[in-house]
Amino acid sequence: MNRREWLQHSAALGLAATLARPGSSSASMEGLGSATTAAVATGERLQPPQGSIPVAFLISDGAVVIDFCGPWEVFANVAQMGTGTHTSAFRLYTVAETTHPVTASGGMQIVPNFTFATAPAPRVIVIPAQNGAGEAALQWIRRASRTTDITMSVCTGAFVLAQTGLLSGKVATTHHSAYTDLAMQFPDIHVRRGARFVEAGNLATAGGLSSGIDLALHVVERYFGRDVAVATADQMEYQGQGWMNPDANAAYRAHRVPTAAHPVCPVCEMDVDPASAPRSVYRTQTYYFCTPRHKSLFDAAPDAYLALLSS
Repeated sequence: MNRREWLQHSAALGLAATLARPGSSSASMEGLGSATTAAVATGERLQPPQGSIPVAFLISDGAVVIDFCGPWEVFANVAQMGTGTHTSAFRLYTVAETTHPVTASGGMQIVPNFTFATAPAPRVIVIPAQNGAGEAALQWIRRASRTTDITMSVCTGAFVLAQTGLLSGKVATTHHSAYTDLAMQFPDIHVRRGARFVEAGNLATAGGLSSGIDLALHVVERYFGRDVAVATADQMEYQGQGWMNPDANAAYRAHRVPTAAHPVCPVCEMDVDPASAPRSVYRTQTYYFCTPRHKSLFDAAPDAYLALLSS
C-alpha cells in the first residue's frame, strides 16, 4: 500500500465511522464585531451525490499554487467506502480557456485537463488568485455556478468571482492586503475583514493563501461531517484550526493606519520605505505607496480611501 492508498484508506475509515471593473468614490466595508463566529454563515450540510463529487479548479496564467494545490490536496485525501473498494470522494480536474500549458506562480507549468467547452459539470469550483482569467472564464463561472453546491474563491481569486457579478450584495473576504482594493472596486460587496472564510448561499470566499485549505476542510465537513474532516486534516499533518472557526483571521481585522514614524500604504496597508516609495501630499499630509499603481488609485479618490482607513 503506497502513501496515497494509505491516506485514502484512513479517510475511508473515518467516513465509515461518521479583472476588475472601474472603481467608485464610495465603498462598503463590513467590520467584524465580537460575535464574529455567529455572524459568519457556516452553511448547512451538503448531500453528496452518488459516486465522486466533481471539483473544477479554474486556472490561468499567474494562478497561485497554494491557492489551488492546498484545496486540491484536501479533497484528494478524502475517500469513501465502495463495495469492497476504496473510491475517491472527490473527482478533481483543472479547467481553463484552452488546454495550452498555464504558467502558475513560481514558474510551475500545468496542462489543463479540460476547456470550458469540454469540462464536466462541477459540484464544486475552486478559483485561486490569478491574472489571466478573462471574459470566457467569467461566463463559465456564471453558467457552472447555477448548479454547484459551492463555488469558492481563495485569496484574491475573490476579484475573479466578484467580476462575475455573483457576489453583488453579498458578504465576501479576500487576502488582508486586498480588503480595501476589493471594497473600492466592488462597492456593492460587503467586504468582511478578519474572516478566514465567508459563505453566502452557494458562494464562498477564503482569505489569503493557506485560508483555502481551511475552506476546503470546511466543505469536506459540510459533505461528510466533522469526523471525516478531522481525519483528513490529521492525515495531512495539518494542525490549523481555522476551518472550525471562521473568525480565525481576526488578527487582520484592524486597519494599519499610516503614521510619520511607521508609514504604510493606505491602499493595501503594507509597509513602505519612505526613502524610495512613491508619495502624494493630500491636505498637507504625505502618504507613501508600495507601488505606482496604488498611488494612482489613491490619487483618484483619496477621501474614499481615507474613509475606509478610519472605518
